[in-house]
Amino acid sequence: MVKDLRKLGILFFVGLVTLLAACGTSDEGDSDTASADGEYDLEDTYTVVSDNSFVPFEFVEDGELVGFDIELIKAIAEEAGFGIENDEIETTNFDGIIPGLQTGQFEIAIAGMSITEERAEVIDFSDPYYESGIAIGVLADRDDINGLEDLDGKTVATRLGTTSGNYLRENVPGAEINEYEQMDQVYLAVENGSADAVMYDLPNIEYYIATEGNGSMKVVGELYQAEDYGIGITAGNEDLVAAINDALATLRENGTYDEIYNKWFSDAEGDSEEGTEED
Repeated sequence: MVKDLRKLGILFFVGLVTLLAACGTSDEGDSDTASADGEYDLEDTYTVVSDNSFVPFEFVEDGELVGFDIELIKAIAEEAGFGIENDEIETTNFDGIIPGLQTGQFEIAIAGMSITEERAEVIDFSDPYYESGIAIGVLADRDDINGLEDLDGKTVATRLGTTSGNYLRENVPGAEINEYEQMDQVYLAVENGSADAVMYDLPNIEYYIATEGNGSMKVVGELYQAEDYGIGITAGNEDLVAAINDALATLRENGTYDEIYNKWFSDAEGDSEEGTEED
């Protein structure tokens, strides 16, 4: 009788170990499946911020915030499965975006923002979504400025808080740099003669020349400091970064990205592929 009880005890113990091992294997499998399926721990909604003065990426038209970045982030949110807080993208001056992400005032930012090592130390970035670079713009009838070296001793207008201003300070110390909060102030400075040139993101200069500028200016010199735009995300939210990257990749694969891109850049860039930087 005792032997039979011992045998039953051993069988029970072996069965219990086997059951626990099977449960452990099942849990690991579920975890791997969740990761492979791209399921992330996301909030229902996020606070999204942008600029309102960087055509054609984001600007106000007929009282509505429109542009390439605006349509892209809405498509990404839909694809990733999260909403935008209050169904409205907030706006602020460009130089206030990164501090807002750091303090948690905003959680996501899309504003033609160049990915730099300095910025990546305080916020996270998505994968690049636009190839960019800095260019020089001058009045169409001006022939004494043809490249970076010609800006020495000249007054150059650009936007406050952008990589263009930093690039000028590092590479043309002899230039007088006037920085403005809004781009219409930058172009006005060149057109009224208070600045000799503008140095800023090529797509913005090209778009201005093709639209509101009506050919009054031209681009000269090379494309300087090629950079990539990324979507800014409050540091430490790995799931949100991964979800945005997956959504962006899907939009590229299914043609949605190209549709949005062609809508906003075909007029200013013709048949060229990706143009080029904001800030």
